[in-house]
Amino acid sequence: MKSLLRYIFILSFLAIGSAMADTVPYTQAAFDKLQHEGKPIRVHVHADWCPTCRAQDPIIESLLKQKDFQGVASLRVDFDKQKDIVRAFRVSKQSTLIVFKGGKEVGRSLGDTSRDGIEGLLRKAL
Repeated sequence: MKSLLRYIFILSFLAIGSAMADTVPYTQAAFDKLQHEGKPIRVHVHADWCPTCRAQDPIIESLLKQKDFQGVASLRVDFDKQKDIVRAFRVSKQSTLIVFKGGKEVGRSLGDTSRDGIEGLLRKAL
C-alpha cells in the first residue's frame, strides 16, 4: 500500500510539474520582451510552501489551456528568493496575481482561489 501511495504521489508531482511547464520563472528580460511584443502577461507571485498558491495553480493552468487564454504569457516570481521583484511590484504577500495588457497593469488579486475570480482577472489582460 505504501508503494502504491508513493507511486501516486510521484505521478501527481510529475503531472503538476508538466502542467506548470508553460509558466516560466520571472526575469526582467523576459518580462520586458513580452511587454515589447505586446503580449498579455500574467505574473504570479508564488511560494512553494503556500497552500493558497497551490490551490491557485490547477485553476490557473486549467484556464490557460482554454483557447481564450492560450496567448497569455505566464511568469512566476519566487516570493522567497526574488524579494527585489516582489518589492518592485509592490506585493506584500504570496499568492498575488497581476495581469498586464499593452505594457500596463490592468488588474491584480491577492489570495483568490475561485475559478470565476481568476478567470475574470485573466480576461482583463485580453
